[in-house]
Formats: sequence, C-alpha cells, structure tokens
Amino acid sequence: MDFHGKTIVVTGVSSGIGADTAKLLRLQGARVIGVDRNDPTLTVDGFVKADLSQSGAIDDALDQLPERVDALANIAGVPGTAPTDTVARVNYLGLRHLTLKLVERMPEGGSVVNISSMLGRLWPERLAQHRALAETPTFEAGRAWLEANPVLQETCYQYFKEALIVWTLTQSQKIFLARGVRMNCVAPGPVFTPILNDFVQMVGPEHMQNAKSRMKRPAFSDEIASVVAFLCSDAARWVSGVNVPVDGGLASTYV
Repeated sequence: MDFHGKTIVVTGVSSGIGADTAKLLRLQGARVIGVDRNDPTLTVDGFVKADLSQSGAIDDALDQLPERVDALANIAGVPGTAPTDTVARVNYLGLRHLTLKLVERMPEGGSVVNISSMLGRLWPERLAQHRALAETPTFEAGRAWLEANPVLQETCYQYFKEALIVWTLTQSQKIFLARGVRMNCVAPGPVFTPILNDFVQMVGPEHMQNAKSRMKRPAFSDEIASVVAFLCSDAARWVSGVNVPVDGGLASTYV
C-alpha cells in the first residue's frame, strides 16, 4: 500500500486501533491528522482535540481539518458501559455528522472506514428500526428519533453498532455513485485495547466464556489496523458497502 500524497483523518488516534492505524498509514507515506478527546501519544502530522459527542464540537473540529481529505478512519468509540446517550452520540450520531461533512472534501477515489463490531451481526433482526434512524438527516434529528424510540442501556453498544452497519450499507452506494467515495465497515471481535475490560463487563462473563471457546485469542490492534488501511487504499478501489469481519473467524462459528 502506498499513501504518499494522501491526507487521512483518523479519529480515536490516541490509543488502541486508532494509534496503530495512524502508525501504519504514516509508515506507508500518508499525512495523518488525528482527532481525539485525549492528547496523542504518538507522532502525527496534525492533531485536533475534539469531543465527538457534541455536534458543535465536531463543527469546530471541521474548521481545523484540511480542505482536502483523501480518507477518513472512524475509529473513536466508547464502550457500552458508558451512558446510552453517550454511546449514541459518539458511536453513531457524531460519527455520521463528521463523515457527511468530510465526504464533501474528498476527491473521487476517497474512502471512509467505520469500525463496527461482530456484536452488530444481528442487525437484520432490527432492520426497520435501523433504516428509520439512518434516514434521519441531522445529528439533532437522530437524537429526537432516539428520544421517541429509546434504547436499553444493557444492549446500547450492540444496537448502535448494528445501526452503524445499516447506515453504512444503505448510504454507501448513494455516496459512491454521487461522489466516487467508498464507505465500508470493519467488524472486530474482542481486541486487546484499553476498553477490553469494559467489553467483557458489557457482554457478561457467560457470553465471554462462550466466545473464548470459539477463538484462539482476542485480536491485537495492529491486526485490525492493517485491514482499515487496506480499505483506505487504492488497492480497495472497488470495495464499497461491505462489513468486513476481522475476528479470527469468530463470526463464522455462529452460522
């Protein structure tokens, strides 16, 4: 993969998958602009500190981002142990708001990569709900829809990962046909990151024990980063509107 001359925005750049994605992209020649609420712990070519749970803060961040962006890696996220409203804002509404604004700055051949989750695999069971939420046009309209259709705390992480997959699948072709910009998801299983303990607490020990019998180990964050980078690259120029499991085969065991 060659990213020389490319400018790529990576959210959640300060740790975990975001940090490893930024490292890999820079090693391949990209100019990486990081976005995070925490200060970066690695070298990047630019950094914008932002709270992605607030539409106003996202708009302020957009004023500081480059006028041309070749790819966006949406890696920032919070675990399901956070309040439901925060999970909705960061993992879905804020991601969507930032993406739709940055897509307008992307040339043909641009790419958006969203981090979903293997926990979102049951999206077909709530497809009508997720399609309705996907059609809300703005951050605030999405919040209003969610106030009218509340999500349970105990399933909020899975719910908004499902919603993200459906939004990506339903909107990707519209964006691709109109602008030539691709949008895809990467769906990890458990990953050795700072929120792994939150993940275990969120799904519960019984579910985690069941998953452990189905997999060799949790992923390392650089194993996810390499797939994100591929989808950002010109090598994936004809890949659009897919949700790629990167889970060591875990998803296949539920078939």
